[in-house]
Amino acid sequence: MAKGSNQKLKIVYLIKILTEKTDEQHSITMNEIISELKAYGVNAERKSLYNDIENLRQYGLDIVGEQHDRTYYYYLVSRQFELAELKLLVDSVQSAKFITERKTNQLIKKIEGLASKYQASQLQHQVYVSQRVKTTNEKIYYNVDKIHTAIDRNSMISFQYFQWNVKKEMVLRKDGEPYIVSPWALTWDDENYYMVAIDSSDEKVKHFRVDKMLNIEFLDKPRLGGEKFSGQNADVGLYAKKVFGMFSGKEEIVKLECKNEMAGVIIDRFGKDTMFIPKDDEHFTANVKVIVSNQFISWIFSLGDGVKIVEPEDILEKVKTEVERLSKQYFE
Repeated sequence: MAKGSNQKLKIVYLIKILTEKTDEQHSITMNEIISELKAYGVNAERKSLYNDIENLRQYGLDIVGEQHDRTYYYYLVSRQFELAELKLLVDSVQSAKFITERKTNQLIKKIEGLASKYQASQLQHQVYVSQRVKTTNEKIYYNVDKIHTAIDRNSMISFQYFQWNVKKEMVLRKDGEPYIVSPWALTWDDENYYMVAIDSSDEKVKHFRVDKMLNIEFLDKPRLGGEKFSGQNADVGLYAKKVFGMFSGKEEIVKLECKNEMAGVIIDRFGKDTMFIPKDDEHFTANVKVIVSNQFISWIFSLGDGVKIVEPEDILEKVKTEVERLSKQYFE
């Protein structure tokens, strides 16, 4: 057999083919390997490829060969990074605000190169984040992977949810009765990882701390609530910026009056497309969509006299009620 133009690179292209074209769910035949090598300008015989595969195994690559009928199929099992690890890397890159969009795309492309082409298609998840989170909690690691898989499968999940008591003991909520939900997204907020899901018990959007979820199981039921995350609500990032402290509530348009120096704060929270309407030389107003909760009101308080709620009236009443509560709590 005549030598190909890239014959000296045969072993390198063999590694490339096994890395890109195979994984535990996808294998390749010897004939397909020979055809792929030929596309790279490499001619190879079966006997030499058997030796090459054995040499790669001795080198440390976990290449498995399985016979089905009369045909052998080969695939690469273990890699430098597991798929769950690559998902977390992609999520981290997408969530880092200091990385530009161009660089984000470049980094994700490089991460995809560490997986097979089939696994790379799963690395397109998006996690929306208000603050960066780094954790070594193994529960979060595996829970995140299961939730991503459920979203990929369009599958509902069940799990148990716990809270800590004053003795620092884990106590299951609902006496251990499983929660049954439809997961739609993962988001980071206030240094915690949350799952955004539709709770089957009342069909409301709720948030669950991923590190407090136990015994996640896939259910053979399609997810519910797709209409809540379609159309204008399809971008979960837009939804996430309306939520404060991952507490649910009623979505409303709130008019804020802000000092000019607070422009950056409003942009950081609600985005650069938020319309600023000048009020006078020192102030502007902005209408923002938020999930109204005590956490949102607390955020307004934290900005001091730089930002105040102007409308609607029912939200102003909630502010006054919260001021009265704080006054009683600390001054009576």
